[in-house]
Amino acid sequence: MKKAIVNKLKESAFSVLPVAAIVLIVSFTPLAPLTWAERGVFAASAVFLTVGMALFNLGADLSMSPMGEYVGNSLSKSGKMRRLLVIAFFMGLLITVAEPDLAVLSSQVRTVMNPTVLTLAIGGGVGIFLMIAIAKIYSGKALSTLLLFFYMLMFSLAALALQMGKGDLLALSFDSGGVTTGPVTVPFIMALGIGIAATVGGKKASESSFGTIALCSVGPIVAVLILSLFSKGTLTYEMADYSMEGFSAGRVFLQLWTSAKEVGKSLLLIAAFFLILQFIFLKLSWRTLLRLAIGLAYTFTGLVLFLAAAALGFMPVGFKLGTELAGRSPAWLTGCAFILGMVTVLAEPAVHVLNGQVEAVTSGAITKRQMMIALSIGVGISIALSVIRIVFGFSILYYLIPGYLISLGLSLFVPGIYTSIAFDSGGVASGPLTSSFILPLAIGACATLNGPESVLSSAFGVVAMVAMTPLITIQTLGFRSIVKNALRRRAAMKRIISADDAQIIYFE
Repeated sequence: MKKAIVNKLKESAFSVLPVAAIVLIVSFTPLAPLTWAERGVFAASAVFLTVGMALFNLGADLSMSPMGEYVGNSLSKSGKMRRLLVIAFFMGLLITVAEPDLAVLSSQVRTVMNPTVLTLAIGGGVGIFLMIAIAKIYSGKALSTLLLFFYMLMFSLAALALQMGKGDLLALSFDSGGVTTGPVTVPFIMALGIGIAATVGGKKASESSFGTIALCSVGPIVAVLILSLFSKGTLTYEMADYSMEGFSAGRVFLQLWTSAKEVGKSLLLIAAFFLILQFIFLKLSWRTLLRLAIGLAYTFTGLVLFLAAAALGFMPVGFKLGTELAGRSPAWLTGCAFILGMVTVLAEPAVHVLNGQVEAVTSGAITKRQMMIALSIGVGISIALSVIRIVFGFSILYYLIPGYLISLGLSLFVPGIYTSIAFDSGGVASGPLTSSFILPLAIGACATLNGPESVLSSAFGVVAMVAMTPLITIQTLGFRSIVKNALRRRAAMKRIISADDAQIIYFE
């Protein structure tokens, strides 16, 4: 166990240090100067973020992923499809309601939508689409076909919202898809899909293992778009207090307590539901349950440290960076946003869970390194494009419609496993650090350039952009592999055809 913790700490340090180093370097330049107190709080937050990520990743390996696989294996072996789908619906609903990032989203739309109604609607959306994802695994349907249908539905609802004058809600609707698939949801749902695919088997078991997160990310968007059509009143955004003034030990303990309550509620709901399944269906040994409990303890501690550090250090510094860089020039803002986007994805906890599962399922054909490079480039581009949208103030649909058309077009030419992994990566890349560091950066830049009243329509949507661009970059990786293999086969055939008769061996 000690060796595993040390390895996780090394991985986490490698992930967080680039972000921290870039921010601290920029803080000593005229671009975005920080006070020594702000640097100290940020540096301390980076340390706790590193420890939190390491403990979370270890906990996910010991508890969340195995729990999902146990449920998937056990229920799929029973052969009772209806029971599996009903349990999947409630599982998706409970896990989503328990997701800490969802509380942040619901608080932003309190003046128009009842937070409880919004949370239950999003949870219901995830539950329904988790059922669809499981049905896909059993039927062997291509993910690209389902995504094409549901994205057409999604954009039809978006067009209807625009026609009804609900355009300000579009960015929040698309953000909900990325925010909902957070650090609690991803390990469990991904492992559930892998467990079911392994039991069902078939030639496409590896391909079917992925795509669950992709479909579950569509549910919240559709749910919020439908809610937006029936919303009344004017949506107003109240700027949060991002200052570090009055920072004290009391504030640290208050944030730790707040994070502990959010994470505790999340994990207790999941643990309670799992125990019900344990007594009815699973019948796991007490030793296995003890190992899962230890893993949940690591997960709880890690997430509390991670979320508290992000809220105390990364959120205020992200807002100040956006404010200062926007005050310099749009060019500097865009360039720094691209670099920060590339390194921020390294520090997303669920990304490392995804990359490890991709490498395991593909038997090393797609490595963690390849996945991380593709994700980093994609997220960097998405943040830069989001900043350009803030500068010029146009609708997010000018990005999302062509972006998803390219993504769905690529899905027709690349192997299905690349499409499944790409669409899963989109939901995973937009995790808690995107919400607590990149989104405040976008809010600060938008408030400085266009005023606080434009934040809702222009700054929001950055999470949706982070969820979209990996779809293109990872499928491009798959397309490159196809072209490379085709060229290799053509060269081999050319050598065979051009070989002279002296090289031919005749058998009498």
